[in-house]
Amino acid sequence: VAGCVPQGKQNADYIQGLSVIGVQQIDRVVEVVEETLKGNSVRMFGSKREEGKKIGGAKLDLPKIRRNPLVEIIAINTGCLNQCTYCKTKHARGELGSYPPEEIVARAVQSFQEGVCEIWLTSEDTGAYGRDIGSSLPELLWQLVEVIPEGCRLRLGMTNPPYIMDHLDEMAKILNHDRVYSFLHVPVQAGSDAVLFDMKREYTISQFEELVNHLKSHVPGITIITDIICGFPTETDEDFQETMELVKRHNFPSLFINQFFPRPGTPAAKMKRIPTQIVKSRTRELSEYFQTVKPYEGREGKIYSVLVTETSHDGNYYVAHNEFYEQVLVPKLPELMGKMFKVRVVSTSKFSMIGELIDDSQVIRPSLADALQLGQVSGGAGKEATENSAPLRQTNTSTLMQPSQLHKYFKTTFILVLSVAVFIRILQIVHIL
Repeated sequence: VAGCVPQGKQNADYIQGLSVIGVQQIDRVVEVVEETLKGNSVRMFGSKREEGKKIGGAKLDLPKIRRNPLVEIIAINTGCLNQCTYCKTKHARGELGSYPPEEIVARAVQSFQEGVCEIWLTSEDTGAYGRDIGSSLPELLWQLVEVIPEGCRLRLGMTNPPYIMDHLDEMAKILNHDRVYSFLHVPVQAGSDAVLFDMKREYTISQFEELVNHLKSHVPGITIITDIICGFPTETDEDFQETMELVKRHNFPSLFINQFFPRPGTPAAKMKRIPTQIVKSRTRELSEYFQTVKPYEGREGKIYSVLVTETSHDGNYYVAHNEFYEQVLVPKLPELMGKMFKVRVVSTSKFSMIGELIDDSQVIRPSLADALQLGQVSGGAGKEATENSAPLRQTNTSTLMQPSQLHKYFKTTFILVLSVAVFIRILQIVHIL
């Protein structure tokens, strides 16, 4: 079993006798499986350290198979600096551990050489990046935009308000860059200062709104999305109405609404809970209001430059995003996948727009090479390209790794998928999901 839940509760009955891998030991999964097959029970929960300091985790250049060959997901740090009373992240992932910027940049370069056209930066809190290694998120981002090919784009992951507040001006400049989506996910969790205090969120509503208003005024058209927890134990009716007012003031185009759940071992789990019917009522009221928000209404006729990276859930369209990471559905023509072009919006819905190609629009492939095939291992091609030192747009990045290597890595991937499936089933059994 692998993941943050067993890491956070290592003595749980349902994992006793099983082999368990902690969140920073996933690169040792083959060793653990081999020992388990011999009848041994292995438990690896330690954090990776260099010179006594916690580091990000498994190396970023490990071979991997991308779920989407056009999108590379790069973890920039693990753990966090907060002590939120409802959250298990600190229990499972510990203190902040940032990857060195040069390692992140190298992974980005390799990904572009393998045909990736979009990079997502992820972590528990991207805004805290670098505070443990004498760097910062803006410093990392400025290094990354230098290696992003023209037409390719970077999407920044979730950031909590406290740490991003220190870099608002620099972040505004970066989010205006034509190779970075003007998009930010900033969870507020509640609209009441009293509730935020009890959550130990380390900011006030006025500070959150200062952040939102600053970015909106300095990054025209930016998409800012957020999260709300309904029914935190100390939330009163007045507190909840403050949350409603906050949401109505900003009409976030995307809103992740969660009901409070007492995570075992957290301070909030010891607090007296609000009656379930009240929590459901508040969740319903907030959800019903959110459904009335139509961020794309009136966009018909607007022209956007979009980048296509995936297929819609119903299979009828390709999914593209404009510079604000707003979803635009386009015709499902094979020659458009992985390409950038201009569209005119012809209709809109709650969560997306539908666009048609402009007749004279040039269809451009921004990536440096053809993307790897679905299921092909990342890692070998990028190294070969680097060693040959050929011009990036001419490098052959479709070379497969040696059969023996492929066998090992596909075996690892199969074991990982099987472990995740078993882990989810265990969680269902113990009612955690």
